[in-house]
Amino acid sequence: MTTQQNSSIDDTSRIVEPAAWMAILATSAATVFLAALHVLSPEFSPSWRMISEYAFGHYAWLLSLMFLSWGLGTWALVIAIWSQVHTSAGKVGMIFLIVAGLGEALASVFDITHPVGHGIAGLLGVIGFPIAALLLSGALGRSEAWRAIRKPLVWIANLSWLSVVALMATLAIMTMQMARTNGGHLPQHAPKSLPPGVFALDGWADRLIVSFNCAWVLLAAWHAIQVHRNYSNWGRHHTALGKEGG
Repeated sequence: MTTQQNSSIDDTSRIVEPAAWMAILATSAATVFLAALHVLSPEFSPSWRMISEYAFGHYAWLLSLMFLSWGLGTWALVIAIWSQVHTSAGKVGMIFLIVAGLGEALASVFDITHPVGHGIAGLLGVIGFPIAALLLSGALGRSEAWRAIRKPLVWIANLSWLSVVALMATLAIMTMQMARTNGGHLPQHAPKSLPPGVFALDGWADRLIVSFNCAWVLLAAWHAIQVHRNYSNWGRHHTALGKEGG
């Protein structure tokens, strides 16, 4: 590889490491903000209240920051791994990753008090991310540079879509239980506590979705940094050899 080619690679990949660090920082911030909401708003039981319901509390602004940070982290990862994705399936996965980031960011603007906008944001983010993670885990894993973490990426991607299935299942069970305890009707407003006979875990399933999504982004972003550094060291080494040979 010539010095000119190495220079070209350095120019095109210069944004990779800053973008990967941005993905790590923004995604980490999202998890910290979510943890803070649990402490600041204990009135929303995490076992059965959705994350979006924090918008009804006193810290809706913190919830918006959480969703915005989540979306920015996902978009930053798109930039960080863009040059590593070469297969058709991987490119489709990148599109879904962009869509997922859009849904996460939109949720910061359209909270639960905006049902239509929030529903669209949720659909894009919750459904888009597991598809992206599965496609990209396979696509990146084909590369020698990513093969070492292929299994962890695939495992987390699978846990991501399984948590979505768990959310739908637990929501359906809680809905049936709530209707049964209210004479076949659902309450117009969320009760302060669960009625006797109602067992709910949908809130935890909702939080698992965020946790697995963030874990996948963090792992992929961290490895993107390692791959970029390895490529950079390889390029500098061969440039030095070329100069010596010349």
